[in-house]
Amino acid sequence: MPAIMIQGTGSNVGKSVLVAGLCRAAVNRGLTVMPFKPQNMSNNAAVTADGGEIGRAQALQARASKCLPHTDMNPVLLKPETDTGSQLIIQGKYHSSLRAREYANIKQQLLKPVLTSFERIKSQSDLVIIEGAGSPAEINLRQNDIANMGFACAADVPVILVGDIDRGGIIAQLVGTDVVLADTDREMIKGFIVNKFRGDTRLFDDGYEFIKERTKWPGFGVLPYFTDAWRLPAEDALDIVSYSPKKSAQYKIACLCLSRMANFDDLDPLSQESEIELIMIRAGQSIPADTDLVLIPGSKSTIGDLHFLRQQGWDIDLKAHYRRGGYVLGICGGYQMLGKTISDPDGLEGSTAKIEGLGLLNVETVIQSDKTIRRVTAAHLATCLDIVGYEIHLGNTSGDDCAQPFAKIQGRDEGAISNDGRVQGTYIHGLFAQDNFRRAFFEKLGVSLPSFSYDRQVERTLDTLANHIETYLDVDQIFAIAR
Repeated sequence: MPAIMIQGTGSNVGKSVLVAGLCRAAVNRGLTVMPFKPQNMSNNAAVTADGGEIGRAQALQARASKCLPHTDMNPVLLKPETDTGSQLIIQGKYHSSLRAREYANIKQQLLKPVLTSFERIKSQSDLVIIEGAGSPAEINLRQNDIANMGFACAADVPVILVGDIDRGGIIAQLVGTDVVLADTDREMIKGFIVNKFRGDTRLFDDGYEFIKERTKWPGFGVLPYFTDAWRLPAEDALDIVSYSPKKSAQYKIACLCLSRMANFDDLDPLSQESEIELIMIRAGQSIPADTDLVLIPGSKSTIGDLHFLRQQGWDIDLKAHYRRGGYVLGICGGYQMLGKTISDPDGLEGSTAKIEGLGLLNVETVIQSDKTIRRVTAAHLATCLDIVGYEIHLGNTSGDDCAQPFAKIQGRDEGAISNDGRVQGTYIHGLFAQDNFRRAFFEKLGVSLPSFSYDRQVERTLDTLANHIETYLDVDQIFAIAR
């Protein structure tokens, strides 16, 4: 079946959103399409129906394709745990935790499962749209590469190269990539796209022609900046560090930007509520005194991020917030941090065997090697509404405050709430994506949210993105070069 690969001149040039838009454009043309990314690096994972993990961008692309996300769509997922090491997920399942040098030594072995997954995806679709990772210009990584040209050559897939004009240097990005690539890799590139242009695209006509002349690649168009991209679920923490202030909002939520923040899709629906101002508290900043709710998100390294939290002085801010009558919600790793202690007897997160928690919940967590990965339907006790979400964590939490659970899953108590009800913890991700639950939850906290459908907005945004791409890019030619 035909396939095409979208590679970028660098990270965060818009590949993920572009692939999602092309997938929806293909669906609108009556094609059965599936996304694929050989290797991804992200701590914002999605749980698939077959009980595995993939990058959240591939889950969004599957949604754009109107198909269920599957582990074959992202066969290799790296989840950074430290600056030099990551957890390795192969075809949705935990394999090992490796340092960067160790991963480089086993990459060659990973091409086989990547190609196996790709063949299964191909067999189920009319078209596969593939996303690269980082940049093929990183020629120091070319040996045993499975993310960009190594995969494209092995699978014989044509490549379109995308550059980001918004960050500047677009001509150097594209022409420079052409210069450094080996001949065999350069031959895989069948054209280029200029992405994220602001203003009158005709102003770049001379630059566009220069790129075509120097690289001998055809151009598929200049794509204006898609201003509604923020309405789509974000995969990269860089995409969520700042939201537009809403001075007229009734309710302020402060989310702590942990150094290893993970599975932060819980924030996406909250950022789009007109009556909620969601602010991201970054390193060196304090929690504002007028905050109503502090949200502590998930973390890929709970103990390390608890150290990080204290380094910022947020533990002091949290206690002051609580004394003022504020509310606190911890999700997954954030829930673990709220307890009295976190123990790591097997050293899964490093050398710290036990650490004192924030003490806002009377619970204790023991980190264990068995990883919980599952989709769940839970009954939220305070609102009597169902939550459809997922769990993805190491460790078990128990203690007196678990007697006031956040929810029940098939009769099992889940999460914990303090005696006064102002501190809550849960392992369930994705809970705020359900409109009725989101409104009922915040009504309990004293704020009335207007009627707003998050799911319908995501669908509308994907359709708008597809139309945007059809308007400015030569989509006919892009799909025509797929082989």
